Amino acid sequence: MTELVGKRIWVAGHRGLVGAALCRRLAIEDCTLLTAAREELDLTRQADVEAWMEAQRPELIFIAAARVGGIQANLDAPGAALYENLAIASNILHSAYRRGVEKALFIASAAVYPLNAPQPYSVASLLQGPPDPTHDGYATAKLAGIALCRTYRQQYGCDFISALPTNLYGPDTMEDARHAHVVPSLLRRFHEARETGAEAITLWGTGKPLRDFLHADDLADALVFLMRHHSDATPVNLGAGEEISIRELARVIAEVTNCRARLVFDETKPDGAARRLMDLTPLREMGWNGARPLREGLTHTYTDWLQRLTSKEYQNA
Repeated sequence: MTELVGKRIWVAGHRGLVGAALCRRLAIEDCTLLTAAREELDLTRQADVEAWMEAQRPELIFIAAARVGGIQANLDAPGAALYENLAIASNILHSAYRRGVEKALFIASAAVYPLNAPQPYSVASLLQGPPDPTHDGYATAKLAGIALCRTYRQQYGCDFISALPTNLYGPDTMEDARHAHVVPSLLRRFHEARETGAEAITLWGTGKPLRDFLHADDLADALVFLMRHHSDATPVNLGAGEEISIRELARVIAEVTNCRARLVFDETKPDGAARRLMDLTPLREMGWNGARPLREGLTHTYTDWLQRLTSKEYQNA
């Protein structure tokens, strides 16, 4: 068991959805939380990362920093997704090795699984085929990060571990509906449709793909659990275990936002993988099963956004 008490813990990427959730979760632990804003530290520059770690001396690291986005974001900039995510993973993990960091947890993604991998996804399927082409650059970089954890563990004895979260949602700025992940994108679009009285909302694809969605705060709890209890080269799947179609997800979000607009599906647009369900057996056997129901999580996420939106409008009035 890895103790968190008294440790200097760096959350790389603390402003993102996952990093912010980790900071909230670690606030209840007796530890020293380390963060570095993008303006302070460019994670794509190896020398800068090494100098920052030399000065700050983290003992445990959660690597939540990443260039992330939905299908459109990855289609628009696959090279940037590959380069930035690869640089972040290699710079932090190599610096952690050189600094003798006690433990690091690299947060990858379910997007690394082959497009036609058997369901539910098992880590035995990794590298058994190409990933979904709509996430090619991003997935390739995340696979490399997993490999770094495994090979540095093998060659140098580093306690580097990795996790594969399913689709995530939670407190989010939801500033860019075009490039956001599906849940924040839909929440914002349905909210705006209700406000403007729009008669219809057009969504990409057929609405048939099946997904499992995990609230970011639940993910953070699972990640802290893994930092404490997991020490192995094998990545661990993280999810809620509650499968839902995109069409049904849209209907639930319409109810949560009280939007009556008609749903239209543009079947000329890509769906992505037909199904993405995680095998959570290893995680549950370790003792974690703390995911909240999807509707509860969506209501919490929308309420949080409305509160921040109201506050922002008030401040700008």
